[in-house]
Amino acid sequence: MDEKSLNIEDLRKDYNLYSLDRTDVFESPIKQFQKWFKEAQEANIAEPNIMTLATATADGIPSARIMLLKGADEEGFRFYTNHESKKGQQLEENPNVALVFFWEALQRQVRIQGQVSLLSEADSTAYFQSRPKGSQIGAWASPQSQILTDRTLLENEVKKVSEAYQNQDKLPKPPHWGGYIVKPYQIEFWQGRSSRLHDRLRYTLTELTPKKWKIERLAP
Repeated sequence: MDEKSLNIEDLRKDYNLYSLDRTDVFESPIKQFQKWFKEAQEANIAEPNIMTLATATADGIPSARIMLLKGADEEGFRFYTNHESKKGQQLEENPNVALVFFWEALQRQVRIQGQVSLLSEADSTAYFQSRPKGSQIGAWASPQSQILTDRTLLENEVKKVSEAYQNQDKLPKPPHWGGYIVKPYQIEFWQGRSSRLHDRLRYTLTELTPKKWKIERLAP
């Protein structure tokens, strides 16, 4: 092997903490997600709401990045970001997205496929003004995904916004910032098992009103 290459072929870990059977899960994948999420919290995973958000352009060129989940219920999965960022532009071009959660301490993964839509201005404003003031300032100051010739430019913008709102704890929400909801049509729960013979259960949406899901076991 080339000495400059990473020697990672032998990096592996056997999974043997839990199993996952059809009889173990809720009929609703959201309830199952909420159960696993709570167990991730109870396992003291530092940020169980960390997820990978995958988006694509209208031509299908993909991008992925780490995001924070900010809500999950029967309506869908919520997150917030800058509409003018690269991901914001892709979300406008192509509403088809994927989310991935990986809770290594529990040897679990959840994969979600769905379509995204904007949250209301009222919902976005309510969440925005619940954030720490520094985060509110940052949303105004940062031209997210744009090229910066020097970090000083960003720091100067932060200073300007900080001075403009020095007497306010709650800033107005920027028009270019807001929330999204991913409405899932497929969710897969993955539980690591020994010898790579993992358990996989996939929920597929079959009816919208009321929501009905088909549950199938997949080969690892």
